[in-house]
Amino acid sequence: MDSLSYKTTFANKQTVQKEWVVVDAENKTLGRFASEVAKILKGKHKPSYTPHVDCGDNVIILNAEKVRLTGAKMTDKVYTRHTGQPGGQRFQTPKEVLEKYPERILERAVKGMLPKNRLGRELFRNLHVYVGVQHPHEAQQPKVIKL
Repeated sequence: MDSLSYKTTFANKQTVQKEWVVVDAENKTLGRFASEVAKILKGKHKPSYTPHVDCGDNVIILNAEKVRLTGAKMTDKVYTRHTGQPGGQRFQTPKEVLEKYPERILERAVKGMLPKNRLGRELFRNLHVYVGVQHPHEAQQPKVIKL
């Protein structure tokens, strides 16, 4: 019997096939959309998925300003951050964030769904969020996918 046929093969940095994909966030619910994007970034949609390797795709998100939040989350949800100084806790609602930096809501939602370690920080670098439909990644020939 050939014992080599029973060996489990794992993906590594050299064997991974990374692609570029474009997704449109227009009229998508924030959390559900972010979880699908996180799966693509992590590579869970591929048969060669390996948990400890960056085997996901590069994701370009368009129309970040048109993402939806259900219920009263637009005014009731609160994002908290700290400046690092004493008394430096700052609060913002999604409505305030969308007015100034629309791409940050999607970035924060996706980042929260990635692993909290070195691999998660590396995966987050594969996410590119843009306001509107223009992006500077035409040279990578990204595929458009519908979520």
